[in-house]
Amino acid sequence: MTEIQAGTEAGEAASATSRVPAIELDGVVKEYIAHGEVVQAVKGVSLEIGEGEFFSMLGPSGCGKTTTMRMIAGFEDPSRGTVRLHGQDVTDVPPNKRDVNMVFQSYALFPHMNVWENVAFGLRRKRVPDQEIKRRVGEMLEIVDLTGRERRRPREMSGGQQQRVALARALVNEPRALLLDEPLGALDLKLRQAMQIELKRIQREVGITFVYVTHDQNEALTMSDRIAVMNDGLVEQLAGPREIYERPATKFVAGFIGTSNLLSGTVDQVGDGTATLRYGEGGRVIVPVDGGASAGGDVEVTVRPEKIRISADEPPGDVSAVRGTVAEVVYLGTYNSYSVDLAGGTEFTVFEQNARDSSITAERGDSVWLWWQPQHSYAIGSRHVS
Repeated sequence: MTEIQAGTEAGEAASATSRVPAIELDGVVKEYIAHGEVVQAVKGVSLEIGEGEFFSMLGPSGCGKTTTMRMIAGFEDPSRGTVRLHGQDVTDVPPNKRDVNMVFQSYALFPHMNVWENVAFGLRRKRVPDQEIKRRVGEMLEIVDLTGRERRRPREMSGGQQQRVALARALVNEPRALLLDEPLGALDLKLRQAMQIELKRIQREVGITFVYVTHDQNEALTMSDRIAVMNDGLVEQLAGPREIYERPATKFVAGFIGTSNLLSGTVDQVGDGTATLRYGEGGRVIVPVDGGASAGGDVEVTVRPEKIRISADEPPGDVSAVRGTVAEVVYLGTYNSYSVDLAGGTEFTVFEQNARDSSITAERGDSVWLWWQPQHSYAIGSRHVS
């Protein structure tokens, strides 16, 4: 859960207190003609991004997130809708007239130029005075931790260092917003994880709005103030990392963000803000509901693998508990991962932390009880349970 704890809800406060959003999309639609048919890549997206916010657009390939970012940058024209930057309508304004910069996965560094020349390139194109270039490039290289590497060429640097050069080159022009399209995709896992922390540090230090496109849920959870989870051209949920992880708005969000166990059932009884579902032989699932639930209604429940405990005997007390058979056990260093087959063909995943004195709790083929606290169940769309 450390990635989730690293994210904050600060972006919501930033949006609330900022009079004018840094970026605003109002009913933005993007249509293409493919094989004689109209295809909607983006289907009416409306959102606001606050000044100084680290905002991520997260979703699978083809969900419309990159197209949405390209419309913010001006590289794509909306078929319908409005794009505003700091309150000004820029829907028809070309990219070079918008006060934003974009960083791509490929970095696009000039191979014949050293680090200093790459970072200073945009300033020289703008005919900024030499002393000002020296000051701004020096400050930016210090922020991205590349001081002392000014004379190196891109081929002499690691992928992470090249990424920092690309960031410095974009930020040295002092844009009011920086757009990043899968910028860490070319890095290996360990370096990518290190760069996530670096990117968040740099964003906090320079204090400008970052809009980050990724398909990697851990990246979004680690760095973002808020996340827009996109699917099939629509925003399925827009909230802070903890809200999205703990209270997914849709089945898609529950399945896409982290590992999630989904269970469908019929409400057996309702009382004191909870609904109880009977599941399998002697099983029960207790889930908080916001009202409107009634006996006989159907509900989908999600519970995260790390919230579940596994035992040989039925647990006592008012907890959710279901029976199953262990299908697979995988040792993953810091935790064990269990695949457990429940009644009705449902498969649950359980993550059990490996404490210093822990051992495997159950073996393949064992009959077990899975149990968790009621507050760790979440009814998807619980506000509409009927």
